Amino acid sequence: MDGVPSGAARHTGSAGGRDPARTGTTGAGPAPAARHAGGAGARQGLPSRRRDRVEIELVRGLVAVPSLSRHEAAASGWLAAEMEARGLERCQVDGALNAVGELGDPDASRLVVLLGHIDTVPGNIPVRIEADGSTHGVLHGRGSVDAKGPLAAFVAAAARLGGDWARAHDLRLIVAGATEEEAASSRGAHHLLERLNGRDEPMPDFCIIGEPSRWHRVTLGYKGRLLIDLLARRPSSHTAGPEAGVGITAFDLWQRLEQVAERNGGRTPFERVLPSLRSIGTTSDGLYDTVRADFGLRLPVDFDVAALVDELTSWFGGAAADIDGPLFSDLDPERATGTIRCERGDAGLELSLRGHEIGVRADRRSPLVRAFLAAIRGVGSPETAPRFVVKTGTCDMNIVWPVWQCPVVAYGPGDSTLDHTPNEHLELDEYLLAVDIVELALRNLAAAPPVAR
Repeated sequence: MDGVPSGAARHTGSAGGRDPARTGTTGAGPAPAARHAGGAGARQGLPSRRRDRVEIELVRGLVAVPSLSRHEAAASGWLAAEMEARGLERCQVDGALNAVGELGDPDASRLVVLLGHIDTVPGNIPVRIEADGSTHGVLHGRGSVDAKGPLAAFVAAAARLGGDWARAHDLRLIVAGATEEEAASSRGAHHLLERLNGRDEPMPDFCIIGEPSRWHRVTLGYKGRLLIDLLARRPSSHTAGPEAGVGITAFDLWQRLEQVAERNGGRTPFERVLPSLRSIGTTSDGLYDTVRADFGLRLPVDFDVAALVDELTSWFGGAAADIDGPLFSDLDPERATGTIRCERGDAGLELSLRGHEIGVRADRRSPLVRAFLAAIRGVGSPETAPRFVVKTGTCDMNIVWPVWQCPVVAYGPGDSTLDHTPNEHLELDEYLLAVDIVELALRNLAAAPPVAR
């Protein structure tokens, strides 16, 4: 789950540069640059052409193993074995079925977490590499962009560096392919939060999220989210009568959500509340009519979700007034979770909140951002202009940053407009460039002076 870019801005080299979330489309961006001889990692390990083949086989093999959300075990086992074969250490499939590998000593002074996700949305796209006139062609397959391409780039970059390099720089790297990111649960990310909690194991000093950004862009932010489920049941009535029908309840709630969006309109999509009607349907058993509707809200950074819960509670009171039954509620305004329900006989109204995540926007002046900007310039052509982007979707950045609160970015190869589409595919030249850039960014980060937390 990644989302489309809200806008992008060229990096100007100063903290006071252009707003990286300005409205506008960015297009496909520049074509992948010609790689330096052998890429950033040519100075060690396999000859460059053979290494390219090995790293392409890594992403192709990973995409070839199906891994729908909540069905990731086979892919996680495959990737953990691949990480071990490529020299990563302490490789395992953990209790949340995450595929995890490490480099460096567990007690190193600095910890970098490279957090990708291994699950995908449904959709059977035959896995194949097709020639397109580029050096390495295009990989088709579900998850090639969102987000096995970025995850494979993390593993390949870590394998180039190796454990001895990490120990020499007093650095610990954890590469994780997390589960259930495409579901509202984010089980894998929550498991890592429980593990790296600052007591049993240290929290990370830096976190890199694996999501498609294109090779020359760094993603700094993701919007928040709230899912709203509605169930209403009323006595059946003739469509020629004065009753509007049970479906009007869902329409009335939609109008209220549109009013919320109108009151919270920013300059760009990233700064606005964006409502969506995810599903709606009515049924009847001849005696009672039922409507079920699922809504979504994409929320800007610092949105007052408690005030929204209060407004939804007020709306519910008006919508349920004719039921005249007892009211049950376990809504938590601060966490935006729970259910409010009113029932009398077979008539009833129920509103449930779930999947709330806060919006996140990272500091573009952090050492991690600087490491990536320098890496993009170092791997690309002299004309390469790194760009920032913020996105209207959500990802595991929304889960981990509120707890770890360390410098964070999202990065990875691929065009996020292809996420979840029947034409999902990854340019393999771009994938190899991203491996070069992740490797060089980690080298830059290791060479940077420690930052006090």
